[in-house]
Amino acid sequence: MGVKQAIKSLDAFPRAEDHLLQKTQSGALVSVFGLVIMAILFLHELRYYITTYTIHQMSVDLKRGETLPIHINMTFPSLPCDVVSIDAIDMSGKHEVDLDTNIWKLRLNSDGHIIGTEYLSDLVEKEHTAHKHDGDKDQHEDSDQKIHGFDQAAENMVKKVKQALAHGEGCQVYGVLDVQRVAGNFHISVHGLNIYVAQMIFEGSNNVNVSHIIHDLSFGPKYPGIHNPLDGTVRVLHDTSGTFKYYIKIVPTEYRYISKEVLPTNQFSVTEYFSPMKEFDRTWPAVYFLYDLSPITVTIREERRSFLHLITRLCAVLGGTFALTGMLDRWMYRLLEALTKPKARSVFR
Repeated sequence: MGVKQAIKSLDAFPRAEDHLLQKTQSGALVSVFGLVIMAILFLHELRYYITTYTIHQMSVDLKRGETLPIHINMTFPSLPCDVVSIDAIDMSGKHEVDLDTNIWKLRLNSDGHIIGTEYLSDLVEKEHTAHKHDGDKDQHEDSDQKIHGFDQAAENMVKKVKQALAHGEGCQVYGVLDVQRVAGNFHISVHGLNIYVAQMIFEGSNNVNVSHIIHDLSFGPKYPGIHNPLDGTVRVLHDTSGTFKYYIKIVPTEYRYISKEVLPTNQFSVTEYFSPMKEFDRTWPAVYFLYDLSPITVTIREERRSFLHLITRLCAVLGGTFALTGMLDRWMYRLLEALTKPKARSVFR
């Protein structure tokens, strides 16, 4: 018996006799309030447990020999599709056009509605030394040797483009470029035109308007939480012309889902520079994207909190709420008792 009494003395939750328990209306209100709070906190903690969080790690990029996908979706509201070309140059100096990828051009009217589609399948690979975009003397001499006058096709093209310009046609360019995984640049311009044809159409480089809207520019598939800083960029020129240059730093990234699936992609940061055309400039306006790759790769890993962590937080939250409502109930009971006792004494008098 002594042992049983000693064990009973350790009971931290003594039971009160039923006739000593008193249920009050204020206690019921506090109990309902406490149950609602505990239910809300329980659902919040359960949602917090189910959702994943990410851990970022950095390491040296060891990838070699892979290609870099460039997703493009841009609109040029002041350039017809017939004059828009996409070129790419890598660090080795090799100049390629189209890069055996899928690029589409959508003709747009002055209101931005689609009126036609063109697939860039007629673009061919060119050497950088045979096709420079700085308007230097060699290029003019080459063109002069090849074309001494306009043939019927060139005249028809000039007429077509001038008519499109008069009607306010624009062009939306979208697709994917697969380039070598080295530093380089790609640019969208009128450089694909013969210099004399371009001169006939625009009557000078100062009349080429490279205003553009970047709907999407990314270097790989998107993962949860990614932010591409150029998405939604709008650059509109009024009564001027020039060259836009976007200097991009690409960070190789791996996103590891909770399911162990790995998504290789890239993040990037960007700085922007605009160079207005001067009176005697021999270059033609363009939109350049000059990119370089970081030697560091970022691994983003999804993780989920442990079940023990959930139990610990539930005990803390629910237990704390229960203790707080108990204190609130005692305070309300004493307050009501203090307010009702004087009334009871006055009735007896």
